[in-house]
Amino acid sequence: MIESKGKAFRRLLKDEPYVFTGGVYSPLDAQIAEKVGIKAIYLSGYSVAMANGWPDMGFLTQTEVARIASMVAGAVDVPVIADADDGYGNALSTMRTVQEMIKTGVAGIHLEDQRFPKRCGHIAGKVCVSREEALGK
Repeated sequence: MIESKGKAFRRLLKDEPYVFTGGVYSPLDAQIAEKVGIKAIYLSGYSVAMANGWPDMGFLTQTEVARIASMVAGAVDVPVIADADDGYGNALSTMRTVQEMIKTGVAGIHLEDQRFPKRCGHIAGKVCVSREEALGK
């Protein structure tokens, strides 16, 4: 039986003292990272936004990011972790985001705890949601 990418990533986290990822925005970048020995790929929200001509401030939709995540995850054998921004809305939207990202074949996602509109982590003026809202997501 073939190990899922999620299980492969959890195994890496358990077995390796550190898991260094290659931050990518395209299937080609992911293949290059895999070829040079990177054991896990990070689909960078900043890089995906910039590659599509947008700042990393929530302009890309969940559908657009899921499509790119699917292409990247399908291009490599190593696990891919995708930046799912703030879940693209409230708790219900976040549930839908998780469902859609599972379909892409990524090993996992990360969610930001910012209030909409989200800002790139390198930009000042970020506002976090309440602890309760973050836990609801």
